[in-house]
This record gives sequence, C-alpha cells and structure tokens, in this order.
Amino acid sequence: MSIAQSLLPEYDFEMAAARKHIERVPGDQLGWQPHAKSMTLGRLATHVAEIPGWVASTFLGEELNLAGDGSPRPAAPSHPAEILALFDRLNAQAREALAQASDEAFEKPWSLKFGERVLFTEPKGNVYRRWVISHLIHHRAQLGVYLRMLDVQVPGTYGPSADEG
Repeated sequence: MSIAQSLLPEYDFEMAAARKHIERVPGDQLGWQPHAKSMTLGRLATHVAEIPGWVASTFLGEELNLAGDGSPRPAAPSHPAEILALFDRLNAQAREALAQASDEAFEKPWSLKFGERVLFTEPKGNVYRRWVISHLIHHRAQLGVYLRMLDVQVPGTYGPSADEG
C-alpha cells in the first residue's frame, strides 16, 4: 500500500468532521469575533475551508507564494453556503492530489514563500501532516469553540459532543 493510500482514511475522516463544523456556521454571525485579536467567525470558517487547498498546492507544485501573482483575490465568501462550496471544491481537488501522490513525492522539498522571502522549506510529507492535517484540526477546534460561544450545537468529532449526548 502506498503512503497516500494509507493516509486517505484519516484524510476523509478529518475532512468530514471539518465539513460538519462548517455546516453549523450561522449566516447572521459571520462578523462575530470573541476578541479583537481573533478572526471573525466568517474568516475562521473560510480559513478552515481553504486549508484543503494546501494539499493540491503541496503535491502538484513546489511552492506556495503568499504574496500571490498580482491577480486580484476572489471576494471572500459572504454566506455559509459559499464557504461550504469552497470547502467542497478544494476538498475534492485535495483528495485527488493526495490519492495520486507517489511515495517519492512525500520526500520532495516544498517551500512557503512571501514574495522572494522563503518562510520555510520542508519535505512534502511534513507539509501535509503539519500544515494540512494538524493545521485543520487546530482551526476546526477553534471553530467549535466559536460555535459553543454562540450557543450553536457543536458536532462531535472523535465521539459525540456534549450537544449530541
């Protein structure tokens, strides 16, 4: 079994849990934030939706430049259905890229840049584990806290939540 094939069950599980959290985001609260230094609910949910995009970027390329290519960025989603659609699109692309990744690809270097500045270079396998899976879990947990603070039922992930009893 390839490395990618061994990772797909975990990938599918974590993405399904992320999707359940995004589904619960209330549209009338996208601008809410628990603290001035915190992301708004809408920005956090969008960030969770964007994280799968790193899989395709990692396995189909050699770098991601956060400064972009000068093209205008698309407008941020303004409704939970748009955030969910973004997640679904990026997740489908990500799953395909992961499924097709060769064992050798996990060892190849990948860089995160901002303009000409290299923020880090790591093997693609490390990038996948840290900046996709662990990063997703971290922000999904934040999203769960936001939902709890807004008195929205929090979905279970590794078992039932207090709301699912």
